[in-house]
Amino acid sequence: MTKHPHTVEKIGGTSMSRVHELCDTLFVGDRKGDDLYHRVFVVSAFAGITNLLLEHKKSGEPGVYALFSNADNDQGWSDALNRVADAMRAAHAQVLDHPGDLAAADDFVRDRIEGARSCLIDLQRLCSYGHFRLSSHMAVIRELLSGLGEAQSAFVTATLLRRKGVDARFVDLSGWRDEGECTLEERIVEGLRDVDLSREMPIVTGYAQCTEGLMAEFDRGYSEVTFSKIAVLTGAAEAIIHKEFHLSSADPKIVGAANVVKLGHTNYDVADQLSNMGMEAVHPKAAKMLRQAGIPLRVTNAFEPHDPGTLIDDAEGRAPRVEMVTGLGVYALELFEQDMVGVKGYDSAILEALTRHRVRIVAKTSNANTITHYLDAGLKSVRRVERDLAARYPTASLKARNLAVVSAIGRDLSGLRVLARGLAALEAAGIDPVAVQQTTRDVDAQFVVPRDRMEDAIRALHAALVENRTTAPRLAA
Repeated sequence: MTKHPHTVEKIGGTSMSRVHELCDTLFVGDRKGDDLYHRVFVVSAFAGITNLLLEHKKSGEPGVYALFSNADNDQGWSDALNRVADAMRAAHAQVLDHPGDLAAADDFVRDRIEGARSCLIDLQRLCSYGHFRLSSHMAVIRELLSGLGEAQSAFVTATLLRRKGVDARFVDLSGWRDEGECTLEERIVEGLRDVDLSREMPIVTGYAQCTEGLMAEFDRGYSEVTFSKIAVLTGAAEAIIHKEFHLSSADPKIVGAANVVKLGHTNYDVADQLSNMGMEAVHPKAAKMLRQAGIPLRVTNAFEPHDPGTLIDDAEGRAPRVEMVTGLGVYALELFEQDMVGVKGYDSAILEALTRHRVRIVAKTSNANTITHYLDAGLKSVRRVERDLAARYPTASLKARNLAVVSAIGRDLSGLRVLARGLAALEAAGIDPVAVQQTTRDVDAQFVVPRDRMEDAIRALHAALVENRTTAPRLAA
């Protein structure tokens, strides 16, 4: 691969479903000749495909993986795989118009879907014997299925771009029918080994099969890890994530498009806080790789190619300010134990239970006899944790409440009196906070409010902490 200054750029699933529009903005636009190249694109699956392959990310509705793992109905997973094939064909029919391209994409989907079906049938047959357990193979099956979506979108994108005269190359890191084993680094190096960035545009799958097993550690965040690893290994000048919106001071659907402000410039510390609030600019592990390699990250609106978007690096803010207000629905799990005072072990036991049930902690508070964790999890998972802790501490009182954490975030909040001003804003809006806290690092202040008042709290805090202090240009409605 040629050594020239280049960028590594990732496109999310929602934007990928409009990839034909991106040809006129992001991929080509007004670029000509050499300006088309020196860019590596890492793509996600088309919107909704990974949900059908695994399980719905928000509702939990089972996809092929979940149905196969439960195996209540031997044909249920196969029927679900048929639905994936139909959805894939519908997705590329929306972006391809040449009959030859459509036929090639249909053949590609047929090969991958039927190959996966044969693999699952063989595994099901093998595990009908007592010596083999399906559970021991499910992690590999999750990897196999998840890679199908990115492989299709990358193949279709490369096909579309070649039809438009771009020298695009489909780079498949999914390990399809690969008999060997390799690490993530080896997979990427081999996939890009003979790519000439000065005259080729690699379209790379967001999923990469490797011995580390991306799904085991990162689950649905694997594409950003692949993207970051490629940027680090190739020495990218900049890593860019293209979304269908700007990274701005709040959700414009909540506070109004006329009131939000594009961030423009922030740092990796703020990006971490956004990830904690379920509003990932980039997966925290991916951000760590870029940060350690000294590669700045840019988040742009894929459909506004001339807007520089928001740059994320290690720079400190020029002056203290609240950059974003965002909220997340949580369950507050409160453990009260009168005998806790001066006794060690309660906190570690709670963390052990949360880890066992894969429940993510957003925030935590404690005093002499009470520990409260604010959890990003479904009620079923929280109840499982409650049962474990009730068995461990039979005299403790456990309570789970449906609340929301609303956070004011910025590179430097020192001297802004965010808690005092925020409490005044909530009082004026008629919102009684359940709890508030601000860390000593002065990068965020959290207001815990009733779940049904979360959006009202975001509006009130944004008006008080962002709209009333900024002179920055606002986003167009």
